[in-house]
Amino acid sequence: MDKLKLNWFSELNPLWPGQCMSLEVEEVLFNEKSEYQDVLVFKSKSYGNVLVLDGVIQCTERDEFSYQEMIVHLPLFSHPNPKKVLIIGGGDGGALREVLKHSCVEEVTICEIDKVVIEVSKKYLPLMAKSFSDPRVNKFVGDGIKFMERYKNHFDVIITDSSDPQGPAKDIFEKPYYEKMKHSLKEGGLLCCQGECLWLHLDIICNMKQFCEELFPIVDYAYCTIPTYPSGQIGFLLCSKNPEQDFKNPLRVVSNEELESMKLRYYNHDVHKASFVLPQFASKALKCNKAESNPFFSKEAEEDD
Repeated sequence: MDKLKLNWFSELNPLWPGQCMSLEVEEVLFNEKSEYQDVLVFKSKSYGNVLVLDGVIQCTERDEFSYQEMIVHLPLFSHPNPKKVLIIGGGDGGALREVLKHSCVEEVTICEIDKVVIEVSKKYLPLMAKSFSDPRVNKFVGDGIKFMERYKNHFDVIITDSSDPQGPAKDIFEKPYYEKMKHSLKEGGLLCCQGECLWLHLDIICNMKQFCEELFPIVDYAYCTIPTYPSGQIGFLLCSKNPEQDFKNPLRVVSNEELESMKLRYYNHDVHKASFVLPQFASKALKCNKAESNPFFSKEAEEDD
């Protein structure tokens, strides 16, 4: 609650030193510490209800659709016939909602380590968390990394909808986690993971892309815009076991009629292709998997990281 001052929430974090997103608070709806993290939900003045974990905004009712649609539809439209999908994280239910819009999907397993996130999302983010009761859904509350150890060559697509590399999500940004995902994917399977921000975490992105290229024949990076994420942008790291995969050109193209029936508000065919077009500084860094140091980050901020 120390970040709730004068009816404003400010997202202060060493992962984005010297800057923060602030939202005006109308009412605090939930504020407790779960077994894993601080969980806060508040009603904002202009973005609806907001879910915050360990002081970091996870989603708002106003702009959540951009991230949720892209982390799901980039990989699912890149697969010819995804039937079995695994979601690691995503306890707010947004990614689950989007996966279930694909009629070809027969089974979705969602692994969320923190049951409190699921509970508060059902209560305060009902339009995101409305799909947990769908008969195609298997819900597992626990460690997603340990869960994957049970399955080999089982899933067509794995989506990792995680928070930033802190607290319970830290291991999800390491090579052993990607090795486990590769083990759990079918031949020809693919994955999509939350890929941080080009403006803030290019060094983290380059490191992840480098070890992914040691594991998968095809690795690519895309991004979307979203106002309430740090610097208004977040990326997606995509990997495929299929050496012929071309993420930039989806295998299944959504028609205008399907865009309407699926109630898509951000994703379309052109956005899919455009999301892989990176600004020059990022494209240059990701070609060699080496980011230049940021001269505007102070030495103190780097040490805090």
